[in-house]
Amino acid sequence: MDKNQIIQPTIPEHSYNFKSIEQKWQAIWEERKTFWVTENPENLKGKPKYFALDMFPYPSGAGLHVGHPKSYTATDVIARMRRMQGYNVLHCMGWDAFGLPAERAAVRENIHPAVITKRNIDNFKHQVKRLGFAYDWGREINTTSPDYYKWTQWIFLKLYEKNLAYVADVPVNWCPALGTVLANEEVKDGKYIETGDAVERQLMRQWMLKISVYAEKLLRDLDELDWPESLKEMQRNWIGKSSGAEVDFAVENTDISFTVFTTRPETLFGVTYCVLAPENPVVEKIVVYERKALVQAYVESAKNKTELAQTELAIVLTGVFTGAYAVNPCNNQVIPIWVADYVLMSYATGAIMGVPGHDERDREFATKYNLPIVEVVSGSKEPIEEAAYTRGIFCINSDFINGMEINAAKEKMIEWLEQTGKGRLKVQYNLRDWLFSRQRYWGEPFPIVHLEDGTIMPVPCDQLPVKLPQIDEYKPTSDGKPPLARAEDEWLMVTLPSGRCGIRETNTMPQWAGSCWYYLRYTDPKNNERPWSLEAESYWMPVDLYIGGAEHAVLHLLYARFWHKVLYDCGLVSTKEPFQRLFNQGMVLAYSYRDDSGKYYYPTEVEEQGEEWFVKNGERPVQTQIEKMSKSRLNVVNPDEIVDEYGADVMRVYGLFMGSLSASGPWQKSGLDGISRFLKRVWRLIVDEATGKNSRKLVDAPGYTEADLQKKLHKTIKGVTEDIESIDKMNTAISKMMEFVNVATNAKTLPINTIKNFLKLLAPFAPHISEELWMRLGESSLIADASWPGYNESLCVDEVVNIAIQINGKVRSLLRVNAETKKEELEILTLNDEKIKKLINGKTITKVIVVPGKIVNLVVQ
Repeated sequence: MDKNQIIQPTIPEHSYNFKSIEQKWQAIWEERKTFWVTENPENLKGKPKYFALDMFPYPSGAGLHVGHPKSYTATDVIARMRRMQGYNVLHCMGWDAFGLPAERAAVRENIHPAVITKRNIDNFKHQVKRLGFAYDWGREINTTSPDYYKWTQWIFLKLYEKNLAYVADVPVNWCPALGTVLANEEVKDGKYIETGDAVERQLMRQWMLKISVYAEKLLRDLDELDWPESLKEMQRNWIGKSSGAEVDFAVENTDISFTVFTTRPETLFGVTYCVLAPENPVVEKIVVYERKALVQAYVESAKNKTELAQTELAIVLTGVFTGAYAVNPCNNQVIPIWVADYVLMSYATGAIMGVPGHDERDREFATKYNLPIVEVVSGSKEPIEEAAYTRGIFCINSDFINGMEINAAKEKMIEWLEQTGKGRLKVQYNLRDWLFSRQRYWGEPFPIVHLEDGTIMPVPCDQLPVKLPQIDEYKPTSDGKPPLARAEDEWLMVTLPSGRCGIRETNTMPQWAGSCWYYLRYTDPKNNERPWSLEAESYWMPVDLYIGGAEHAVLHLLYARFWHKVLYDCGLVSTKEPFQRLFNQGMVLAYSYRDDSGKYYYPTEVEEQGEEWFVKNGERPVQTQIEKMSKSRLNVVNPDEIVDEYGADVMRVYGLFMGSLSASGPWQKSGLDGISRFLKRVWRLIVDEATGKNSRKLVDAPGYTEADLQKKLHKTIKGVTEDIESIDKMNTAISKMMEFVNVATNAKTLPINTIKNFLKLLAPFAPHISEELWMRLGESSLIADASWPGYNESLCVDEVVNIAIQINGKVRSLLRVNAETKKEELEILTLNDEKIKKLINGKTITKVIVVPGKIVNLVVQ
């Protein structure tokens, strides 16, 4: 027998049988289309809307692991609660299915990417459905469907019409082995992180989107969003607004000039050299003959460094002198021009002015290459000796701004630059235009035709979609053209009605394209005339809650916000922002085992040898570590295995009970047993396992209940409601329900209305068992359609509480008082407490701190 085979215990006839219960209710929900959304105006009178959105997954061949459903369950809990609170809830699922992984699998298996993608989606959908999420499956979308990417192409044309899409020669990360451009995030140490293939920097003609034009709007509107402040700060830093000046430097004895951007124009008198990016076209124009070979070699070596390596990871600064000199526009001093790879062509102008007296990096470069260092800013009006003094107050050694405070000097210098025509005021952003094309097959074709005369013509909207053609191989051609260049002429060549000829664009869009707007398609997914109707969009938008991983904090969210703002400016959407509230769930980690060579082992293999350490083949100790779940670490837990052994409800509840939603933590199978016991206790509250009938403790007495149970119910309703609303405290909501079950188990009787209200609280977390028990209590309608319970505030207050009395922070006595006791009364009672009197006798009370309902702290000397 397979040692990993799960042996199911025999289930007594009337015990909680999750297998049959979960299959039963999933079939009923599907048959009744319980969670399908209605937009019938008659049914929506007085109903507020609620749009709950999950970051839709890429359907990889590996399928889901137990970490993926954590955020889906959280969204499902609040979506179900909102339905019960009377909201019209939009909650959908779809597939972000274009991209390089499917294409690589197609090459390996010699199968069309569409076949692989369908296979993966079928598996993902099966896994997701087993967990009982309240999705409207009638609105399911797939970014690889022509019915969907028709509208992705349509949106691209809107960008093109607004001059926000253009073609340019730009430096890119090119992977020769894969024949495609890679994002900076996909490259480490000059290699593609997924395959280890070498990556080099090349200038290539690419499609670009002018996201930089929207930098100020993207920055400003962050303040209006209910997002984690840390995430908003990440976007602010990525956009990187800075105010300063552009300064023109003439190259000595030539008619050539270049421009630098600086946030500190008041330091211009301290400029002792300039540096150009290796890709700057000025370099080859100014380099002197004697240094040409050195400069060319340096430029060539810089091509293979990513921008990250050129900046943040550049531990040692390097450069080469061009032999040419620039003229400082302020004092006409001649200064050398260098080339260095820490200057990026993609940022600002691709040139900087070196002020080594007041910038650490400039000082390091100047010191290494023996360049002059001039101090022009000081903490006083006299010079000081200090390395790279960056916090000065006054300008020194600076001619017409000498002695001025630096802010006033900055304004004066910009005014002088503009008056003399040597520079100008400039607001600069770090945000660069979005490289939007890929040399891949499995992506959206561009709706673009390149004509014989070199001009570009967009495909008319009524001819969309431009469908992906069938090709026989998914690699680039032998001469380096993208895979779509292999298409037959019938697709590739275009003859216009005018008789002019052209060729289709053979690059494809990046995977980001389909995910930029998918939430909008959910609002109207069957519309064949438009991507969405204005009526549907204005009703559903904005998204009320978006939950997903923090790894998408910048790129996906920034790109989606950009597209949405363009659509807003086109009058196609009614909101400036797509996602009003955003929440990032923590990562589900797992125990992994690897030896000192980096080799990983399956957990079952290690556990047989000992949980903490074991020796493999008499050598290499293996250590237990908590890491991210991944196939490469051999620590992935398949949710199907958990559902088979414990059921979907147990998995749903445990995923949220592990800790606060924002916290990361390890998946521990032992925790599933505790949740399983909890749900079985809920079952036994209602079902007599010996007979299969309802428990004899249940009483149908609406006006009767035990006082403690009644109070506990109302406190539980309030606590669970508030914890779900907070999003981050669903684990404590579960704890509160466990406490209620403890009280209910010990109660002599259980009024049916009391237990029904409890089941309503449990239903969003464990919907299958809740539906079954709801039916067993005599209800004919679904608990999913029931009303969320209210609570009596007066019953949520403890009448008597214990107050800790502290002296200098240490507990010395307790007061048992009414929970409503005021601060003044608590202070009097404390000072009259016999224990406290003795302890403070002869001492001076300097402060009394009272926290009603919790503590009284006396600060004494």
